[in-house]
Amino acid sequence: MHEAKSPLRLGVNVDHVATLREARGTLYPDPLEAAKQCVQAGAEGITIHLREDRRHIQDDDVYRLHEALDVPLNLEMAHAPDIVRIALDVKPDEVCLVPERREELTTEGGLDVFRLKPVLRPVIHQLRETGILISLFIEPNDKQLEAAAELEVPYVELHTGTYCDSDNTHVDKELQRLIQGACMAHDLGLNVNAGHGINLDNIDEILSIPCLDTLNIGHSIISRAVMVGLEKAVREIKQAMLDYSQQKK
Repeated sequence: MHEAKSPLRLGVNVDHVATLREARGTLYPDPLEAAKQCVQAGAEGITIHLREDRRHIQDDDVYRLHEALDVPLNLEMAHAPDIVRIALDVKPDEVCLVPERREELTTEGGLDVFRLKPVLRPVIHQLRETGILISLFIEPNDKQLEAAAELEVPYVELHTGTYCDSDNTHVDKELQRLIQGACMAHDLGLNVNAGHGINLDNIDEILSIPCLDTLNIGHSIISRAVMVGLEKAVREIKQAMLDYSQQKK
């Protein structure tokens, strides 16, 4: 029996605060100010994605957040050479390597670690040499998990988007894939994070996945913040996590 790790951490992705800023080319809203509010409300970490097209987070944001925050900064990034150079310079606490296509609205699936092993290996070695913790954003299937273990990364982040977007016909199957994937990752010696599409309506089911270390949640929290404010939106998620944990005791 695989037990959930405790306490489960919340990482808040503040990309879409920067999205709103970039829509008008203003200096506000500032993702650093948003990140500080998230930490005040209970977030244990902050996540940002520096995309190749710089559609939201900018290079300067990465430096500012890393310098100013008292909690771990998780930098999501493709393995593109210019982004790798920035990561090696900033030295964020964590890096999560993700797939990226210019035309996508958001990350649409997991990184094909199995196919990209020869390309990823030297990048992972460079990042590891600076002391950065490395995670791979992957689908919960055997081939990708085994490839991640072969690359000797400490973390994987399971892509929960397929489950979160599933209709009633496939939702149970997708949840079982995540549960089995988390168990396999744990057995391979990998720490397990999860993210993409998680919100207040589906978080209880996500929390039934064993062995989780961190949930990374962004879009739903920022969207909810439009209605209730950012600190309350974070606290609602934290309370849902606490309530589930109390029910399981």
